[in-house]
Amino acid sequence: MALDPSFIGRSYPPTEPYEVGREKIREFATAIGDANPAYTDPEAAKALGHPDVIAPPTFPFVITYRAAGQVVEDPELGLDFSRVVHGDQKFVYTRPVRAGDRLSVAVTIDNIKSLAGNDVLTVRGEVTDGTGEHVVTSVMTLVARAADEAGE
Repeated sequence: MALDPSFIGRSYPPTEPYEVGREKIREFATAIGDANPAYTDPEAAKALGHPDVIAPPTFPFVITYRAAGQVVEDPELGLDFSRVVHGDQKFVYTRPVRAGDRLSVAVTIDNIKSLAGNDVLTVRGEVTDGTGEHVVTSVMTLVARAADEAGE
């Protein structure tokens, strides 16, 4: 059953703040195989004009995906997560994520469409710091695969 397009524009409450730690940034950079010293060495980051280490550009996925859970788990929307695949991800930055940031995410359903029986859901996450200043916008596309003819 197709998702209801009247959910386009629905927003969800901001998440509790997530404190970005140096160790989390280092672990993430290691996991993705990026040895940029700005991610692990405070002095290297300061030499680039940052107050502390910065996170790799895809780091916000850690918190924006969790925030998108509000959409996925919304019983009124009726999304069958067992059929969902991550279709696309984009980030638009105001500034890099830094160690010490306390980030919250407010998510909004930007679009719902049906393609070949699949539901395509676009979820935007606005990430702000502890002062309310914008840090990054995440745009995530989720695809809920259509059930096959056997209903599976």
